[in-house]
Amino acid sequence: MILSRRILLKTALASTAVASPFVTRAWAQAPEFTYKFANNAPATHPINVRAQEASQKILAETNGRFELKVFPNNQLGGDQDVLGQLRSGAVEFFVLSPLILSTLIPSASISGVGFAFADYPAVWRAMDGELGAYVRAQIAKSGLIAMDKIWDNGFRQITTSNRPINTPADLGNFKMRVLASAISTSMFKALGASPTTISFAETYSALQTKVTDGQENPLALISTAKLYEVQKYCSLTSHMWDGYWFLGNRRAWERLPADVKDIVAKNINAAGLAERADTEALNSSLQGDLTAKGLVFNKPDQAPFRDQLRKAGFYDEWKRKFGDEAWGLLNKASAGGLD
Repeated sequence: MILSRRILLKTALASTAVASPFVTRAWAQAPEFTYKFANNAPATHPINVRAQEASQKILAETNGRFELKVFPNNQLGGDQDVLGQLRSGAVEFFVLSPLILSTLIPSASISGVGFAFADYPAVWRAMDGELGAYVRAQIAKSGLIAMDKIWDNGFRQITTSNRPINTPADLGNFKMRVLASAISTSMFKALGASPTTISFAETYSALQTKVTDGQENPLALISTAKLYEVQKYCSLTSHMWDGYWFLGNRRAWERLPADVKDIVAKNINAAGLAERADTEALNSSLQGDLTAKGLVFNKPDQAPFRDQLRKAGFYDEWKRKFGDEAWGLLNKASAGGLD
């Protein structure tokens, strides 16, 4: 994901400003631990700006004992490839969407249930609370660890080429590109659409040639991928929230002394909180920029969409798949709106 020009400049300068004091500093000896952190975002994305800041603080606070090397922009491979490297220990840290992590840990995608969260406060109550603790426990069973604070990607919105989406009826037989995620496909089928999974690299051309008439993503990605060039409408459905678990290889984590673990975890979690604020601000600021580029916005009422999912059996299906315990925690965070 690439940011708008203004945010790019701001974050690049911030990253450079923070990094410069450490560039020339020489430690008495090589780091005792050098761990790799991989992700798919550009170097100037808030994920990497905040990770670089955390890396520098960790190096200083451990007196040069621990170095976190940041590898942005798929430098070490795509998501599934790096997930394999993380599991083997070839990469020590990685951030990954719960929707993609669900290919390994099915319960991880519970945070992506359609219309589960009304706003960011609801998201953080759940993910910093009991629901997040539940998912982290499931992640731990797979030989990975997850930091306490999940990072943010944003609420997903729908763009279309031929009509705004105001009600579920507008999605009837609508050709739509979705994530390669079972819960995403299931949700849009329940809403009456005709979802198809297309790699994001091919999404622009698929929209341009009318292979598909619409797609869904956070505003930052809609902007930076220039989807406004091949889409006319953006419906602010906020139908699904997406984030990034900050994952670690358990064996690598357990090799660290307790004091180093504390410093690493403290700084990574603090960076996650800062990245949340950055991403929320970025997604909030882009509507004006995209309007100026010709994208027409509307904000539908979510209630009819949630009712349609309920009538279609979507919530009942995923309640069975996730189980009563996980579903109860999600429904609690959603103020009982899913039953």
